[in-house]
Amino acid sequence: MEDYILRIIILGIISWTTAFHLFRKLLPKRSFEFCNRLVSTAHATLAVVLASLSVENWACPVSPLASKSSPSQMQALAVSLSYLIYDLICCQFDKGGSIDNTIHHLVSIVGMAAGLVYRKSGSEMIAALFITEISSPFLHLRELLKELGYRDTDLNLAADISFAAIFSFARMVIGPYIAWLTLTADNPLIIKAMALGLQLVSAYWFYKIARMMSYKLTKRAASKNLVCADK
Repeated sequence: MEDYILRIIILGIISWTTAFHLFRKLLPKRSFEFCNRLVSTAHATLAVVLASLSVENWACPVSPLASKSSPSQMQALAVSLSYLIYDLICCQFDKGGSIDNTIHHLVSIVGMAAGLVYRKSGSEMIAALFITEISSPFLHLRELLKELGYRDTDLNLAADISFAAIFSFARMVIGPYIAWLTLTADNPLIIKAMALGLQLVSAYWFYKIARMMSYKLTKRAASKNLVCADK
């Protein structure tokens, strides 16, 4: 791994940690999770921007396959790797973190680190970064709204639907295509394992999201029917 990439990772870990403590100072009445989600939202937005800027050809964004990573791709991956390391540690201090989220972080960290060491598969990894983070702001927004007192409101439902729709399209429509390209190209075995692992985790999360949305929409329909009956 090149020295400048290592410096970006170290500086990133320090920066995300500093941002979290700053949010804790500025928002003393908000929970640990609330402040961490603000940091996560900032990262997701930055990751999507950096990933978009590092795409070499938007006419065929996942190309060239199994090629040497460009400096902009390496930098984008290093920034997200620093965040994942920060978030993996941070989540252990907040109810220990869920097993599936921990697995997702570990798979991503190992895969990104391998990509940075090999300096290869930049196009595939940037595409994966884009589709995994594009729904994240809505994921965090729905939880932030709950703590702000908007649980079970139309605004919170809109955030839920937006997150579910973007996640489903990005991870279950585009995701399998990117995974297939990564698995069939001449990529290092560890990069292929990361692609497969991320897609399996995404499929599991898609199942959980589908159940959540079915429950929420059924609950909302039943609530409206009850109001109409009372009238």
